Amino acid sequence: MNLLIPMEPTFTAPQIDWVPLVPVIIVLGGAVIGVLIEAFASVKHRRVINIVWSLLVVAAAFVTSVSEWLRASTDPTVVGEYVDDTWTVAMQVIITLIGLLALLVLADRSELRDGAFAAQPSDRPGSGEEALSLAKHYQRSEFFPLVLFSIGGMMLFPATDSLLTMFVALEVMSLPLYILVASARRRRDLSQEAAIKYFILGSFASAFFLMGSALLYGFSGGSLRLGAIAAAVPTVAGMDMILLIGVFMVMVGLLFKVAAFPFHEWTPDVYTGAPTPVTGFMAAGVKVAAFGALVRFYFSVAGHLKWDFALVFAVLAAATVIFGTFGGLVQKNIKRLLAYSSVAHAGFVLIGVLALVQGSAGAVAFYLLTYGIATVGAFGIVGLVRVKSADGAIGGEANQVSQWAGLGKRSPFLAFSMLIFLLSFAGIPLTSGFIGKFVVFSAGIQGGLGWLVGISLAASVVTAAVYFRVVQVMFFREPAEGVAVVRSAGLAEVAIGVTAVLTVLLGIFPAPVLDLLNQITILIP
Repeated sequence: MNLLIPMEPTFTAPQIDWVPLVPVIIVLGGAVIGVLIEAFASVKHRRVINIVWSLLVVAAAFVTSVSEWLRASTDPTVVGEYVDDTWTVAMQVIITLIGLLALLVLADRSELRDGAFAAQPSDRPGSGEEALSLAKHYQRSEFFPLVLFSIGGMMLFPATDSLLTMFVALEVMSLPLYILVASARRRRDLSQEAAIKYFILGSFASAFFLMGSALLYGFSGGSLRLGAIAAAVPTVAGMDMILLIGVFMVMVGLLFKVAAFPFHEWTPDVYTGAPTPVTGFMAAGVKVAAFGALVRFYFSVAGHLKWDFALVFAVLAAATVIFGTFGGLVQKNIKRLLAYSSVAHAGFVLIGVLALVQGSAGAVAFYLLTYGIATVGAFGIVGLVRVKSADGAIGGEANQVSQWAGLGKRSPFLAFSMLIFLLSFAGIPLTSGFIGKFVVFSAGIQGGLGWLVGISLAASVVTAAVYFRVVQVMFFREPAEGVAVVRSAGLAEVAIGVTAVLTVLLGIFPAPVLDLLNQITILIP
């Protein structure tokens, strides 16, 4: 009788190069540890511990991302579905830099010892319940790990070669933001309304992205990898409609996140209702991450369909610029004005995305860097201009443009910094915004989009008029009554100062950064 002895199964351990994943692992691992700090640290010290820990985590991720540049430029690789090329590294460096600056604003408190976030969800501003929460150190600090989780999703979003992983990164980036938007200390109803709008509309965008991914999965013969989908475009016949619809639906999800027309209507309401530090973080970080993913998808897949889609997306870019420009023209609320400015800038960046010429990826990266830095600084200033009652009590933010009258006399530092940011948004020479617009518009002209560049130049003149209206109010009017400027505990003012200096330096000495970014390559596995 022969006995069959089963052979031991052979197993080959996977070989994973962990080095390219280190920046993302640092942030996501730091977020998990931040949750543990929130759960186990003493109520008296956990806020300080979480602030210090979050800053150290993002700073470490920034340093490791910078150190990855040489490796990615000489030997770009793919780790599973993670693409380690210079585009990934550039986006992660920008995101971590913006995250570090935004955390300074998020963690700050004013000289009144009040912050942007509610101490407890049920506490009303100025109430005895809030005073007790602050005195007993009941206030929560879980928004720091939430910010880290969101940053981790942002870093992963432009780095993946798979639509499935891209969708997961999209949700990791977005879900913490839905909570953060609803956590404002003042104007609670407005904050929660903004969060609901952002959640519902964001869910629709995610659904479009997921449905488009399913269609592209069917088109490619069972793969969600961008490389496989791109390889199937010239070879698969009879499924053109599935391809076109799938690409368009994925682009809808991405265009929603960058606030492009006609998916931009959520932007003014959400930016207005969210806590101002969160607004700055969203406006800068989400836009960088979403454009990073959009560039990778367009370069890998959608760009192969330029005969079908180029004109459509160019028209959407033109409409984004026009609606953002003229929407901002009639705004009297500074946060809504900056929200429509964000929409217009999304249209400008789309020019570089659509160009697909040598150096256009670097131009897009530089524009995102300059816009993100200036945006964090601008919203940091917004949080320090407050209303004041007749009895001298300091209240919430003074968001009406008219209330900023005489800011140059009240606080020359804040007014001058805001002037720098507005000049950068307008694209005035000697600011980083001018260089950003110049390189993006140059790429657009080289890519045959001269008519779109012409529209954008005209829109830039109009937006400059909008920004100069704010400048005129700040410097050429007497200080408004019922308004006060509060000093920060220090962190926000540091962030404002750093962002203002960087905005000027990148405008005067852009060459070193531009030279590095012009070396960007986008790897298609």
